[in-house]
Amino acid sequence: MARDGLDFSEAKRPAAFRLCKVSGYMTELLEIRADDPKLHVLFIPGNPGIVAFYKDFVESLYEFLGGHASVTAIGHVSHTKKVDFIIQELENLEVPILLVGHSIGSYMANDVFRRSSEKVTYCIGLYPFLAVNSQSWWQSIIGKIVESQVLSVALSCIAASLGSLPSSAYRLILTNSVGSSWSAAAVEATCSHLVQYQVVRNILFLAMTEFRKLAETPDWKFMREKREKIAFLFGVDDHWGPLQMHKEISKQVPGISLSIEKAHPHTFCFTEDGSSCVAKHVARLIQNQVLHSGQ
Repeated sequence: MARDGLDFSEAKRPAAFRLCKVSGYMTELLEIRADDPKLHVLFIPGNPGIVAFYKDFVESLYEFLGGHASVTAIGHVSHTKKVDFIIQELENLEVPILLVGHSIGSYMANDVFRRSSEKVTYCIGLYPFLAVNSQSWWQSIIGKIVESQVLSVALSCIAASLGSLPSSAYRLILTNSVGSSWSAAAVEATCSHLVQYQVVRNILFLAMTEFRKLAETPDWKFMREKREKIAFLFGVDDHWGPLQMHKEISKQVPGISLSIEKAHPHTFCFTEDGSSCVAKHVARLIQNQVLHSGQ
């Protein structure tokens, strides 16, 4: 994946958080509004659906698009509620709407695109989780955990017990273990969200519904119909979006835009460099496929 050749103007602006009620359901938004937008990017995160993990990505994407696009990341609500959000918040926009999703968010984005194709111009899936990977032992273990009420409650209680520690102590444990290379945004999102009992229960419930729904065959017919308006970015050694799915999409939907990122893993958003690299790829796709083509 090339990283040079971009000709975007310098534009930096911090992303802002706000709560939004969509059809009676409260969700969190992370957004940057452009002064004179040429398009609007709606980003759907992966599980656990916490937009704070994508702060660096959202800010990098806005910058690489030269400040010409508004960018909104929406926390997880149902697919129909995301369509409601487009109607409620973006209905009167006179600029193209693009969907970008990560992991299960790629599946959600594709489904929202199918439900609202008259409003959406393009859809990009990053490290897409589109079907259960029967060859992954890790997914097999997760599947057994999320189907067990006892194990789900136990894991949620363990997370809540960590949350009872002083915040400085938990942060120290995190930054000296799995989070040693994480960005400040990822560390903060983990400390503020992933040590809450109900948040972890919601994560596990979403995982359970993911595994049940994604046991189905992807909607190849829709992808073939919209092949010129859909793109996917895969990673290497990613059991959620394995390269066999890359091959299957290539077989089922010839001509669709497919790329492979070799430098950053599925959790690209946990580092500033990963966020910047993937944001640059998305910006290039938008520049080439949407802005230059006049869609």
